[in-house]
Amino acid sequence: MKKALVCGLVVATLSPFTSAAQKLTLMLDWYVNPDHAPIMVAQQTGAFKAQGLDVTIIPPSDPALPPRLVAAGKVDLAVTYQPQLHFFADQGLPLVRVGTLIDSPLNTLITLDKSVHSPADLQGKTVGYSVSGIEQATLAAMLQHDQRQLSDVKLVNVNFQLTSALLTGKVDAVIGGYRNIEALEVKLQGKDPVVFNVEDYGVPAYDELILVANRDSLNKPAIKKFLIALKQGNDYLQAHPEESWRAFAKLHPELNTGLNRQAWVKTLPLFARDPARLDRQRYRQYETFLFNHGLIKKITPVNDYVVEIQ
Repeated sequence: MKKALVCGLVVATLSPFTSAAQKLTLMLDWYVNPDHAPIMVAQQTGAFKAQGLDVTIIPPSDPALPPRLVAAGKVDLAVTYQPQLHFFADQGLPLVRVGTLIDSPLNTLITLDKSVHSPADLQGKTVGYSVSGIEQATLAAMLQHDQRQLSDVKLVNVNFQLTSALLTGKVDAVIGGYRNIEALEVKLQGKDPVVFNVEDYGVPAYDELILVANRDSLNKPAIKKFLIALKQGNDYLQAHPEESWRAFAKLHPELNTGLNRQAWVKTLPLFARDPARLDRQRYRQYETFLFNHGLIKKITPVNDYVVEIQ
């Protein structure tokens, strides 16, 4: 889904080892990037291998595919987004959240207009977006938090060109830019953006990146082992961020850029310290948020699409 970080397709796999190892396939949400740091560090440090896993990590050819391939039983795990999981549950897909990669929203409202001190100050201004539905609901909640309405701003679809639309003045602000990517990208262009985190303005906090499995595979020991190794990968990353970055950059030289280096550091505090831990109330609240904004047809019981594997 996120767009600005990468140069090309990267396929990362662990080297084959003993035939006794359990094979597990993980499909990412996008090309390899700093959002996947704990996964890549678990791979680099041998944490998966130590759990007896032979993990294959595959970036998707189409970012819409990973959860659907899990639902079809074609891959074991996929990285996706909590907001998307609610849509999948509403559609009746057999997908269940089994772990969390990033347990903080990344979405923001960004402007270069220094007269804007809160979302309310966007009244009469233009706001660019990329994804209809969810981003409009998010902006609507932020404006309502400040006693404004969505009709008080002019929405412009900028077709995933959030940063360029903002920098060229095509729009006064953008909704949907990530705090660890687009906000940094704007700064690297010599600008000083004003950044509003969505959860500070009426949007329920949610897990940005999660891991989903097929409901029929929840009892597979490999999933629990994967989560143990993922925690170990993040523990090592937090203790050795610079060393981990150098190893990542060496393995993926095409990603060794100033933006990715800053994103690596910016994302460190946002990774889930315990990927298996589940906050059910967070999912209930976001489900209600989507329902109230007419984005899902019904309230699905939370236990139908989330689980905490012990």
